[in-house]
Amino acid sequence: MELKNNQQKHLRSLAHQLNPVVRIGQHGLTENVVSEIELALNHHELIKLKVNVGDRAARDGVISSIIQQTGAILVQSIGNVAVLFRRNPKKPVIELPR
Repeated sequence: MELKNNQQKHLRSLAHQLNPVVRIGQHGLTENVVSEIELALNHHELIKLKVNVGDRAARDGVISSIIQQTGAILVQSIGNVAVLFRRNPKKPVIELPR
């Protein structure tokens, strides 16, 4: 699923008020962390992550790994914070503009 510019802008504005749901620290990306991200995406669709794993390359690697494993879309990444979106096919929560 690709997001249009206006949809991405809408999601960024919704994510502004969110607090990070999952924090990834020194132990990196474990199975438990991925399962928590899956649960949060199923429930909320739009989540914020805090990724504190070394330098920029390591952080970007962890974020891309999360995207591959969960099928989520990266809405925004600023510093150590990433915003992910994945539509819940059974019960959509967020209404996207056309």
